[in-house]
Amino acid sequence: MKIDSVTQNNRRRAFEVTCAKGQFTFPYEKADPRPGRDDPIVELFIDPELANEGFSYILASGADGCVLLDWVFDYNEEPGYMRDLLLHNLTVQALKRLEATGLSRREIIRRLGTSPAQFYRLIDPTNYRKSVDKMLSLLQVLGCEVDLVVRDRRSA
Repeated sequence: MKIDSVTQNNRRRAFEVTCAKGQFTFPYEKADPRPGRDDPIVELFIDPELANEGFSYILASGADGCVLLDWVFDYNEEPGYMRDLLLHNLTVQALKRLEATGLSRREIIRRLGTSPAQFYRLIDPTNYRKSVDKMLSLLQVLGCEVDLVVRDRRSA
């Protein structure tokens, strides 16, 4: 996903990033190096070297930094990004269990009731077009129990 625009908001002490999913903020405190009153931003631009999926900035001291759109999504807990992160983590766990299991891949495919092509799409960590329920089914076939924990953020 490409960044459409990025601006600095010194009053809020944050970058304001606009992309196809909407507008998001990213605080200066999360950036490295951190812009401040003593070292303000003198240049801010969407970086073509980051495939327009990040932005770079230069401070008055000459220090420069960059921020990737994924960091912005992570900070703002963008739902689509959080879903993809969950899918990635489930896939990594499935791959670990797949190595340790005594079941053949053919048997796993039979138990899932799916095709070999679908199975290989499920275990591909870069594929985000799969469903969480199919990943849970795969983990169950691999002998895993998955608990989804919902808790108040204040107690975490």
